[in-house]
Amino acid sequence: MKVFGVTGRKDAGKTTLVEALVRELTARGLVVATLKHAHHGFEVDEPGRDSFRHREAGAREVLVASGARWALMHEGPAPGLFELLGRLSPCDLALVEGWKVEPHPKLEVWRAALGEPPLAVAGGAANVVAVASDDPVEGLRRVALSDVPALADLALAEAA
Repeated sequence: MKVFGVTGRKDAGKTTLVEALVRELTARGLVVATLKHAHHGFEVDEPGRDSFRHREAGAREVLVASGARWALMHEGPAPGLFELLGRLSPCDLALVEGWKVEPHPKLEVWRAALGEPPLAVAGGAANVVAVASDDPVEGLRRVALSDVPALADLALAEAA
């Protein structure tokens, strides 16, 4: 499995770009998995649902399965990125959204309108190989945010 990241500041458009990359890469016949880092607690099921009730009752893990999909929810601190990657089924590429300081190669989504410099310039992200932006960027490789095929090519070329 190859790994490539997408990082950036809040509201820069990371999720929108990950969605576009998944569409582009799967259209090319690749099997893609995604990992998303959340900074706060989150819910993947609804209050009142059986699985939610199982967790509320104290189950450490709850696995929900149907004929179409399955999900495993685990209560407690998340393991590190590379342990999580090890839990994925085999795929061609794992796209990682977030985890900006981990050592995998990544693309930073940046918009000048956010009023802050790119994380790669400010020292807030590691191993940024390029910036996806429609704004000029000093000293960094830039690919137009709207050029999804070129961004997909970059992800495949730089993935580790």
